[in-house]
Amino acid sequence: MTSRQIVNLLKLVGTPKDGALLRFSLGAEYLKSADFEVAIEHLNAAVEKDPGYSAAWKLLGNALARNGRDDEALATYRAGIEVAEKRGDRQAAKEMAVFARRLEKSIALRKERPASS
Repeated sequence: MTSRQIVNLLKLVGTPKDGALLRFSLGAEYLKSADFEVAIEHLNAAVEKDPGYSAAWKLLGNALARNGRDDEALATYRAGIEVAEKRGDRQAAKEMAVFARRLEKSIALRKERPASS
């Protein structure tokens, strides 16, 4: 089910108001409704429209991780950390570093476990 918020935001896609904030907002709404692929699509658009938008990098990493795309999420967090550090956004950089470490541990544990038959 598409929320009223999503419907209203989608009306702005392709208009002059179609920017990073709009795509970030759409990504966040789709993420809330667990529609990960569409959330990822909009969050990718947000970072394409504004590569310095550290909050969009963080949410994109979250969406990728929640969708089981851990390697991509890790790469996204690393890119986001770099962006946040360049912008002086220390809090976002710290948060993404924590998420990245958790993912690294999770990936390492998965690789250590033998595949179940």
